[in-house]
Amino acid sequence: MKKVLLVHNYYLHPGGEDTVFAAECSMLAAKGHTVLRYTVHNRFIEFLDRFTLFAKTLWNRQVYRELRKLISEERPEIVHFHNTFPLISPAAYYAARQSGAAVVQTLHNFRLLCPEARMFRNGATCELCIRRRFAWPSIRFACYQKSRAASSVVAIMLSLHRTLGTWKKAVDAYIALTEFARWKICEGDIAARRVHIKPNFLANDPGAGRGDGGYILFAGRLSAEKGLDTLFDAMKLVKNNITLKVVGDGPMRHALLDHIQRLKGVEYAGQKTHEEVLALMKGARMLVVPSVWYEGFPMTIVEAFASGCPVIASRIGSLIELIQHETTGLHVRPGDAADLAAKLDYTSGNQAHIDRMRRAARAVFESQYTMERNYKILMEIYEKASCEYRTRKHAGK
Repeated sequence: MKKVLLVHNYYLHPGGEDTVFAAECSMLAAKGHTVLRYTVHNRFIEFLDRFTLFAKTLWNRQVYRELRKLISEERPEIVHFHNTFPLISPAAYYAARQSGAAVVQTLHNFRLLCPEARMFRNGATCELCIRRRFAWPSIRFACYQKSRAASSVVAIMLSLHRTLGTWKKAVDAYIALTEFARWKICEGDIAARRVHIKPNFLANDPGAGRGDGGYILFAGRLSAEKGLDTLFDAMKLVKNNITLKVVGDGPMRHALLDHIQRLKGVEYAGQKTHEEVLALMKGARMLVVPSVWYEGFPMTIVEAFASGCPVIASRIGSLIELIQHETTGLHVRPGDAADLAAKLDYTSGNQAHIDRMRRAARAVFESQYTMERNYKILMEIYEKASCEYRTRKHAGK
């Protein structure tokens, strides 16, 4: 498996999936593989009329032709997809398969189960569409982009390819980021033997910090599902002198600025570079992840552990397994401001326990989230995908 083609549909606003795609490309190249890339960007959507976008979402003929040509000429053994929505489309799987390559798909979110991809609606988790052949609830509630029309397009795409058997026949191996995600994906009728777990990783080790900055850090997208309302309410309830530094940008930025004027101890640091965020993590007593939705695998947790920074996280979804309560961090009840305030107050003392958690967090990074460890897991998945492809080919499937 010396030659690999990685395929990705970039989002309009850069995010964690883009970061992971770039990291895996670099990792494979560093390990001596010939790395091919095929990418498109959602900024081109603004040039498409609604009918054309609808058609491309279901089956992008141009992508199909380009990928067939590329794969036929270059002959990669593996075609590894990250995001195909909306412009690449599932047609790309068939292009890879018909050109003689095994197909791997990393599942960064829950798009196969939920048109909105996050299983989050009206401030809470939502699983109404998981077991339905057609995602009617997503249309009823206008889940995707707050539009019934846009939600209909995604629901039709998912239903069409479920009917065609695309998710079962055209993909040899899926990569889930956590056991929780794997379990959910299998609820969507994907065979468990084809869903493998590979966590995110950090290629460059920043080294552990000392955590002597005296503040709690939030770093991420400023949006409702991240639990910022709960965090702000918790800051109103803390009894000790707690400083909260907030880093990031997003739709709740203006609300955050309003809260800062009325809340003691909250500092907004704005958007920071990756290196600046790592520096802040090294100085933080703890990172706080008060999410109220099923997180995939936040890169901030990997970065925090690499920096020796324990994490206060909601006890929900994948966060339950990523954070070991009282070992690498603390769990809080999702949406419970009083519980979060109590955990924040705990950080102002209990230095010996926090130091132990710092060491444990760093040890988890070293054993699970390094590039070397991740590369080994990825190669094992590629081999399983190749075996699956050969088996299907010989069986004529």
